[in-house]
Amino acid sequence: MSRIQSTLSALAANNKKGLIPFITAGDPSPDLTVPLMHALVAGGADILELGVPFSDPMAEGPVIQRACERALKFNVGMRDVLGFVSEFRKTNTTTPVVLMGYANPIERMGQTAFILAAKAAGVDGTIVVDYPPEECEEFAATLKANDMDPIFLLAPTSTEERIQQVAKFGSGFSYYVSLKGVTGAANIDTAEVSQRIAAIRKYVKLPIGVGFGIRDAATAKAVAAVSDAVVIGSRIIQELENTPREHAVEAVQTFIAGIRKALDE
Repeated sequence: MSRIQSTLSALAANNKKGLIPFITAGDPSPDLTVPLMHALVAGGADILELGVPFSDPMAEGPVIQRACERALKFNVGMRDVLGFVSEFRKTNTTTPVVLMGYANPIERMGQTAFILAAKAAGVDGTIVVDYPPEECEEFAATLKANDMDPIFLLAPTSTEERIQQVAKFGSGFSYYVSLKGVTGAANIDTAEVSQRIAAIRKYVKLPIGVGFGIRDAATAKAVAAVSDAVVIGSRIIQELENTPREHAVEAVQTFIAGIRKALDE
């Protein structure tokens, strides 16, 4: 059982919901990435989602696009991201870390080289936006053979066939994108999310995390009522944008602690 699977299983056994915050590696500066990761855990995060900066993040809205641009100004690349995970692992060997990004940086390294380097760094899973499940069977199998989980996105527009493909190749959890569009784009219709998750569960037996559009404690609590975990990204990046650098770590920990409190009430 992977670290992601054991974490989510333990939460379910205790009737708790998972909290999965996202930050972009290298934003607002490389030296803050690992302190921010630890702050998120201290605030109550169960799994960390670490964005790999990319020049054309097609699934991301303006907020995370800006985060990628800031990180890329520091020339933060895949090997730097793996370095952040290695540094984090020196003092935290239990919290799962998922890398979220795009195919290009992985292809530049080579899939096998990336998987081996990710395993060595302490990565637990990947979300690769432009690796559809039906086209990356070998990548998914190699990840699983190295105790990492290939996590796939499902959307309001996902067909029954795509849902079945995710059920076949995915592991760890499935990530349901609650909105049509990019990250941070609009408000969530929790009734619609509930209906879609019920349809997905006919095929997908993994825990389901919901992201895109969760901006506050009330929404997180409502979404958690119909899912297994909530993913929050753009709102955390906004917190970083609106906070002086010297207070960034504290602000992020305080914000995520508020979400944790709401989920546990």
